[in-house]
Amino acid sequence: MNEPYIIIRNLVKHYETPSGPLPVLHGINLDITRGDFVAIVGPSGAGKTTLLNMITAIDNPTSGEVTIGDMPVTHTPQGELTKWRARNLGIVFQFFQLLPTISVLHNVMFPMDYANVHQPSQRRDHALDWLARLGIEDQAEKRPDMLSGGEQQRAAIARALANNPPLIIGDEPTANLDRMSTENVFNIFQELADQGATVIVTTYDREIVQNIPSVFELHDGELRAIKNGLYK
Repeated sequence: MNEPYIIIRNLVKHYETPSGPLPVLHGINLDITRGDFVAIVGPSGAGKTTLLNMITAIDNPTSGEVTIGDMPVTHTPQGELTKWRARNLGIVFQFFQLLPTISVLHNVMFPMDYANVHQPSQRRDHALDWLARLGIEDQAEKRPDMLSGGEQQRAAIARALANNPPLIIGDEPTANLDRMSTENVFNIFQELADQGATVIVTTYDREIVQNIPSVFELHDGELRAIKNGLYK
């Protein structure tokens, strides 16, 4: 059995509301090894985005902890986490979060520049390669607001993968894509997992997850395995 790469222990999240605490996650426990491809399904409002925010330390849990490799993400100052994320995480946000005033190409190059990944002379070609794999290389010089929602989503995926991160997190990463583009993206994710990256995605698409080794359902704040290929 391989050592876990991601360790989630007793993860609880409540949000404070005027009527009292709103429970979202109830004691989540999960171990994920390097190279695992994991999908989390569940209805809207089940807490899928909240769980990803806990894993990436974008938000803090009410209690419990997350450790990724040797990084105790729930106990690390944000300044250190920012640098760590830049080199170790590729995040596909649900609402793209592309920088609106620069081109798609420079959006994809931005994380390489920020984290000083790849030689400066190679960054443009590397970004164009990812845009080509996602079928939008012809949109490289346009600003994000000139693209369709599906094109923006693919640009966001290219940006997330630009640094060859060991951990890829996707929050509904194909929600705006047609079936062919969705299959292409999931094939890329599987290829990266086969090469050793760890991939965690949330999705509503129960058809596409049929080919993913490990699928969990988040419902009423609890996580249960639908099929579990972890520790393969």
